[in-house]
Amino acid sequence: MEAGQARWALANGARAAAPSPWQRRPPAGRPAAHWVKPFSKAREGGSGSGTWRGRWRRRSVISFGPKNRTIGVAAKNQQITHANNTVSSFKRFHGRAFSDPFIQKEKASLSYDLVPMKNGGVGIKVMYMDEEHLFSVEQITAMLLTKLKETAENNLKKPVTDCVISVPSFFTDAERRSVLDAAQIVGLNCLRLMNDMTAVALNYGIYKQDLPNADEKPRVVVFVDMGHSSFQVSACAFNKGKLKVLGTAFDPFLGGKNFDEKLVEHFCAEFKTKYKLDAKSKIRALLRLHQECEKLKKLMSSNSTDLPLNIECFMNDKDVSGKMNRSQFEELCAELLQKIEGPLHSLMEQTHLKAEDVSAIEIVGGATRIPAVKERIARFFGKDVSTTLNADEAVARGCALQCAILSPAFKVREFSVTDAVPFPISLVWNHDSEETEGVHEVFSRNHAAPFSKVLTFLRRGPFELEAFYSDPQGVPYPEAKIGRFVVQNVSAQKDGEKSRVKVKVRVNTHGIFTISTASMVEKVPTEEDDGSSVEADMECPNQKAAEGSDVDKNIQPDNSEAGTQPQVQTDGQQTSQSPPSPELPSEENKIPDADKANEKKVDQPPEAKKPKIKVVNVELPVEANLVWQLGRDLLNMYIETEGKMIMQDKLEKERNDAKNAVEECVYEFRDKLCGGPYEKFICEQEHEKFLRLLTETEDWLYEEGEDQAKQAYIDKLEELMKMGTPVKVRCQEAEERPKVLEELGQRLQHYARIAADFRSKDEKYNHIDESEMKKVEKSVNEVMEWMNNVMNAQAKRSLDQDPVVRTQEIRAKVKELNNVCEPVVTQPKPKIESPKLERTPNGPNLDKKEDLEGKNNFGAEAPHQNGECHPNEKGAVSMDLD
Repeated sequence: MEAGQARWALANGARAAAPSPWQRRPPAGRPAAHWVKPFSKAREGGSGSGTWRGRWRRRSVISFGPKNRTIGVAAKNQQITHANNTVSSFKRFHGRAFSDPFIQKEKASLSYDLVPMKNGGVGIKVMYMDEEHLFSVEQITAMLLTKLKETAENNLKKPVTDCVISVPSFFTDAERRSVLDAAQIVGLNCLRLMNDMTAVALNYGIYKQDLPNADEKPRVVVFVDMGHSSFQVSACAFNKGKLKVLGTAFDPFLGGKNFDEKLVEHFCAEFKTKYKLDAKSKIRALLRLHQECEKLKKLMSSNSTDLPLNIECFMNDKDVSGKMNRSQFEELCAELLQKIEGPLHSLMEQTHLKAEDVSAIEIVGGATRIPAVKERIARFFGKDVSTTLNADEAVARGCALQCAILSPAFKVREFSVTDAVPFPISLVWNHDSEETEGVHEVFSRNHAAPFSKVLTFLRRGPFELEAFYSDPQGVPYPEAKIGRFVVQNVSAQKDGEKSRVKVKVRVNTHGIFTISTASMVEKVPTEEDDGSSVEADMECPNQKAAEGSDVDKNIQPDNSEAGTQPQVQTDGQQTSQSPPSPELPSEENKIPDADKANEKKVDQPPEAKKPKIKVVNVELPVEANLVWQLGRDLLNMYIETEGKMIMQDKLEKERNDAKNAVEECVYEFRDKLCGGPYEKFICEQEHEKFLRLLTETEDWLYEEGEDQAKQAYIDKLEELMKMGTPVKVRCQEAEERPKVLEELGQRLQHYARIAADFRSKDEKYNHIDESEMKKVEKSVNEVMEWMNNVMNAQAKRSLDQDPVVRTQEIRAKVKELNNVCEPVVTQPKPKIESPKLERTPNGPNLDKKEDLEGKNNFGAEAPHQNGECHPNEKGAVSMDLD
């Protein structure tokens, strides 16, 4: 996938392909909800990500101007002409300090300026609104998300608040928090930060109908993604309805950009020798060369012959040219191609897989189209790679699917996703009475995520826990520390003993480590007759020993038998890393030991009963000091600034729309007046006057009217329309009037024919009252007279004069005529009742007899159809049928 792009998916839409994993259902109250990388949006009624995202691929670019910001394609087109104020490739700056070696290395190759922020972060300096502005990386990403949010809302016709954003799997906690802050600046609720490769796996698995059942051996698929700036691989195990990420590996500094740079270096050297031009001395020339080298790289993916590279007026008005073929390109990039196998080896070692265990290798990302890259991957696994997934949209569609799963607006096929922790995470703490530190690895590499664990500490007062990455060398980030967490309000028990403090650590759905809760187990004496549940005050020997020397035992498992391994509590189920030990007895079910002793000593005199103890969990506040976290005041300031810029963009758009409307009006009237349809509807004098006004307006637009306020353009448009509207109306009226008059004439003929039939005693209309028909005749005569007068008056007028009557008036006459005549001529004939048979004084009632026979026949019809009895049998009506 391409660098600097954001992958975004909406909860109110996603890809619908056969077989569809969901069905649409009415929204359940949540508004529509979708990186850093391409922004995927899915639309109701199908996927909008194909066309929509295709236009945004490699378009995560923001350009700053004197009036507004331009984002996307328009900004990309300005990258060469406004190089200093056009920002791109900013994704990897998230969560990093300005002093970071990676930032310092990247700074040299950028066309815009990077400067330090007050908090030590990376700032981007640009000229905006004719003033120098300094924006943080979070603000820049928020600007991109603003544009994408606006586009999504325009397509969905409803507000967008929820989204799923994908990030590279190697992003650390600091980088992930920075992306979440960017979403918050825009007012987006990020439902999940999803790893790129996990999104690809979801996109692959949810449509598969032939996955093995849950109790069968899973199908293992390896996904390989080489995008613009990074190389990621992952192995996933699939069963019906679920996927599990087995492991991930990556090279954050290997991507399509590196192949482009090899070409740029080659041609820079060639042009310096051949033309004596130093392309690196001018940023515009270098950017043009980058664009041409990228095009050349793509052409070489499908052509093995020599391909030319030509740039006109490259530098000093000189044209340059060069050529290269695929074999030369592969030789030039041999060093980069060798790096491909590193992450693949690492993945197979982590997951303990062999090549024969892998069912398929799916490749995505733009750079995997390079034939040499495909060949290296296929050679490593000894089998052909698969390209069934869309190389550019696989991650975006995976995000769309995840967003649909999390949205109540869709009924989605059940599909569980278990991600993996990319880096091992440990906790370190100090003992109460010793200077030594305790260390414990709480999440190993590739541990399932999201996941929670509950650790128990014995403490007399507040204490600190510091989280860090256990293997700093394996993390592509200079700071191993994640954050420091202070558990507050801890106190000793009333008897002076240490309190048991339960700390819940968690890797959440965003892949971020946190201490979610902390609680202290407090023992409170209760009255003997207290009806509440109680627990005897017991101390375990192992627990007392833990207070002493051994560091590892200072973490207690969450049960009554102290051990060296902490108990694990997952979301919804509990597992243990060590053999299961009995839970701390519940207050309701445990029989205090004192009661047991009393049962054995029945014959002995009663002893004084020990006071019963009630165990209470007291929630404790946890103060988090994270390595990278925007302060609330700074975040609010960014939100306010973004709101002002959105308003400025809106005002500038309205101003430009007004200006464009004037320009459009000028060209439209000029085209239609000069040899067009409007020419015969304006007199010669007015024609010349109007053309003169159009020319003056056009000159004004491109001179002093180039940069005017919105109202100035509105006034100019009104001035043009004052002369142009009558001409436009005459043309429209002349075109529509004959059709409407013809319709009116047809209605008059229709009603006149009916009146004539009535006068000739036609049976169809002899039921209509004569007074009613006179109304019809009167109305027909009046409207006919009006139409004749109008047509005669209009015939005397020339085309450049206003019409005598408008089509709107003629339509009103048609409606008036119909309202008077239609109710009369459509009167239904009265129904004629058949004469009833007279009753003789002593004879039978024939009507009743016929009616009874009819009823009998009707009642007998159903049994006859079922074949149970003859329809003439009288008992058929009341017969019960089995």
